[in-house]
Amino acid sequence: MKRLIVSCLVIGIAFNANAQQYWKKNAGKTAKVYLTNSKTNEKMVDKGVVKFEKFGQPKETDACIFVDPDFKYQKLIGIGGAITDAAAETFYKMPKEKQKEILEAYYGKNGLGYTVVRTNMNSCDFSSDSYTYVQDNDTSLKTFNVAHDEKYKIPMIKEAQKAIGKDFTFYFSPWSPPAWMKSNKSLYKGGRLENQYYQTWADYYVKFIKEYEKRGINIWGLTVQNEPMATQSWESCIYTAEEEGEFLKNNLGPTLWKNGYKGKKVMIWDHNRDLIYQRATTTLSDPETSKYAHGIGYHWYETWNNKTQLFDNLAETQRAFPDKFLAFTEGCKEQFDLSKIYDVKLGELYGRNMINDFNKGTALWTDWNVLLDETGGPNHVGNFCFAPIIANTKTGEVHYTYEYYYVGHISKFIKPDAQRIGSSSNRVALISTTFMNENGQLVTVIMNDTDNDIDANLWIEGMSAKLSAPAHSIQTVIL
Repeated sequence: MKRLIVSCLVIGIAFNANAQQYWKKNAGKTAKVYLTNSKTNEKMVDKGVVKFEKFGQPKETDACIFVDPDFKYQKLIGIGGAITDAAAETFYKMPKEKQKEILEAYYGKNGLGYTVVRTNMNSCDFSSDSYTYVQDNDTSLKTFNVAHDEKYKIPMIKEAQKAIGKDFTFYFSPWSPPAWMKSNKSLYKGGRLENQYYQTWADYYVKFIKEYEKRGINIWGLTVQNEPMATQSWESCIYTAEEEGEFLKNNLGPTLWKNGYKGKKVMIWDHNRDLIYQRATTTLSDPETSKYAHGIGYHWYETWNNKTQLFDNLAETQRAFPDKFLAFTEGCKEQFDLSKIYDVKLGELYGRNMINDFNKGTALWTDWNVLLDETGGPNHVGNFCFAPIIANTKTGEVHYTYEYYYVGHISKFIKPDAQRIGSSSNRVALISTTFMNENGQLVTVIMNDTDNDIDANLWIEGMSAKLSAPAHSIQTVIL
């Protein structure tokens, strides 16, 4: 028989008066609950409301999550996913009605509330072919042309932009400069950007921005280099922390500013949590470099998707650079297996990472491919992966994984510019994060990835609302 754990979640409300007075005036207040429960196959189901009643001091034996509205931290920039070549190609292989369904699922009024889109500049592993936007040895970039992207990527990005509206937040990342600019003369297997091409490569970013914005796609930001410490069998390029800093200080930063792009949000690193502190403290140690950087990007692949990701490195980096935002720029479950697309562990991977990332200071959270096909691709190097939505291009079926619902418990209810509220937990059985939307609405997300059902109490200032947190579930409570 499963052991029943009794716990309480201590939740705060943002308000002008103190919490005690607020709750005296709002005794009997109710909170809305949405639940995804893998055991009953419920997915983002409206469970009605829970009512607050008087409740005394929690005991030490009670498992609790404490949230204090007097402590306010980062504001949310937004949540979303990448529209890569693979995602867009898959999208346009689907029937028109399924394309509409997928757009609605992410960006529509009843969808997940995605506002962020990332894409690749030049090809990446999730492209069907390798390409750049210029001809070989064109140092003046006269042949620069993004026609390749106009078949799939740009049309899908514009569809997302239209659906998102004013909150559309779009940024890009390069996987590799053109081969002729690199030490190994290849798009693949690392190599480094040759010193003589630093300025040419900086000009390349500006060309990309101009071409996309000419097509009505406003670019919010960019990362300097995707995974600058990864020598991959696909498109990749290596920078040390010092090299990235030199390129940003002497070339990319000044070139953006000179062309009127001072407001574009530049993110350094864009790799795993393991080296984020070393990279940030090294690259940003020079004030002349730091002035060009707005954020620090990272991925989650440092410990191969187990439960011991290096979340504390995020908090340490945020403390060191409170003027820079933390941005999760990519993550996915690797080693695609079509038979496992309905495994709840996919969702729990996302829930665990998102909740911990936000609690350590992350302001922007971007999933990898928004859409992949029945093979986990297309992919020109065989690096097949999962995505929240899998589209079977042979049958026209659209499959929603638990990734989709677990992300949605956060992205659907926590809006851009929401502010995270201070919280802590005295147990590992439940993990939780809380944000306050601009309208004063408090949103708490609670995840239980254990095998035990949990009875829970939302508790604040002597008032409590009883909840049930089933085994392997996630829920959103809105006050």
